[in-house]
Amino acid sequence: MQMKGAVIHEKGQEFKIEDLELSEPKENEVLVKVVAAGVCHTDAVARDQMIPVPLPAVLGHEGAGIIEKVGSGVETVEPGDHVVLSFSSCGQCENCLTGHPASCIYLNEFNFGGRMPDGTHRIHQGDQEMSTFFGQSSFSTYAVSNERNVVKVDKDVDLHLLGPLGCGIQTGAGTVINKLQPAFGSTLAIFGCGAVGLSAIMAAKIIGCAKIIAIDLHDSRLELAKELGATHVINGSEVDTVEEIRKITNGGTNYAVETTGVSSVVVQSIQSLRSLGTVAVVGATGEVTLNVQEDLLNEGRSIIAVVEGDSIPQLFIPQLIEYYKKGLFPFDKLVKFYDLEEINQAFADSGNGITIKPILKM
Repeated sequence: MQMKGAVIHEKGQEFKIEDLELSEPKENEVLVKVVAAGVCHTDAVARDQMIPVPLPAVLGHEGAGIIEKVGSGVETVEPGDHVVLSFSSCGQCENCLTGHPASCIYLNEFNFGGRMPDGTHRIHQGDQEMSTFFGQSSFSTYAVSNERNVVKVDKDVDLHLLGPLGCGIQTGAGTVINKLQPAFGSTLAIFGCGAVGLSAIMAAKIIGCAKIIAIDLHDSRLELAKELGATHVINGSEVDTVEEIRKITNGGTNYAVETTGVSSVVVQSIQSLRSLGTVAVVGATGEVTLNVQEDLLNEGRSIIAVVEGDSIPQLFIPQLIEYYKKGLFPFDKLVKFYDLEEINQAFADSGNGITIKPILKM
């Protein structure tokens, strides 16, 4: 079938909206009419080849849409269902079978390798094969995805809003709710107030943290953090962040979430912990130099890495939608909508900090 999609042909180029061909869904696959897709930092680093996705490619991995057709063997959705598209996993490895699909042993291959799990392509332009991203490539008007990517959602919520639940927002909220699981009344510091960090703040409020400390360099982001549940805010460009956290928490925070991927901030997040504290590192980072004896062993601190909020999307995304319906998780305050043809402006606004979570309407 014919569709339109945003194509990257070479490293660092702008997206081009082009006519493409999409193959029919195979066994255990679905055809989705995409209505909207979130813009995520991971799309930008793939565009710029910091993640070496084979080019040319159609990116996009926070899709939302309506099921149009199902292949043989599909049991969980049917035509007409509203769905969110999340990451790909095999469902058969030990990590998937024990409830950790975001740590699937095939995660990199299935999401960044450019092919569907069966090793073939679904998107073409004449004789040219286009790489698939996260098993969905949702910067397009249609997508073919594996059933495991698909999360059925209620029809009483605006579907255009829901795509970012498939990655960035589920990552921030899941890191708190699924992975850290802070005790009621504990303290949590969030480094970075983008979509991931602000989602972590909302989750921390839901779970009952007594002190929720937001750290960023932009006062506008910190104001929004307070609106969403932060009890304290710190502008890291104005004060010693670690000392401020120690003052607020009387010695250090129980938990921290590091979303920036900046090496020096990773170190700050560790040093802000009290004894036996834990930091969850979410942002992709480069080399980090630590004094293991002083920063970790002497204090009994822990560092954990978290992918996709350690979520099972089919369980966690509906949970987040229920929180949203009850007014407990107002992630719509992070969003600005753009048309697909405005994709390059959406990426520019995201990179410049003008928009926290752009969503492209198809």
